[in-house]
Amino acid sequence: MRNGVPPDGLDIVYLHDLKLNCIIGIWEWEHHTRQTILLDLDLGVDIRRAAERDHIDDTVNYKAVAKRLKAYAEETPFKLVETLAERVAALVLAEFPVRWLRLKVNKPGAIDGAAAVGVIIERRSATPAA
Repeated sequence: MRNGVPPDGLDIVYLHDLKLNCIIGIWEWEHHTRQTILLDLDLGVDIRRAAERDHIDDTVNYKAVAKRLKAYAEETPFKLVETLAERVAALVLAEFPVRWLRLKVNKPGAIDGAAAVGVIIERRSATPAA
């Protein structure tokens, strides 16, 4: 990404502050307690066809993305936010018509005195869009 613009002139469909409840952490108590993780996703897609036809099948359905990520987080334990970030990115790129993404993973309350900690990653699809 350069200057806030996704690669290849893609547009951004975004989904911010998505709450996931999952098992995450390196401490023993965290392996038995669900914690809230917040995701910000910026999804690189070309929205022109969707705008022209006014049809959801021509873009990424952010409700479907949210539903899939919530289900995945509930069934999969993680130790690191880095692992969660990489797996979420891979899942989105594999299952949805997204060519690029920026993902911010926030773990609120992880550090006393900090609002949140986490990671921000950017990834591209391995296969070019048709």
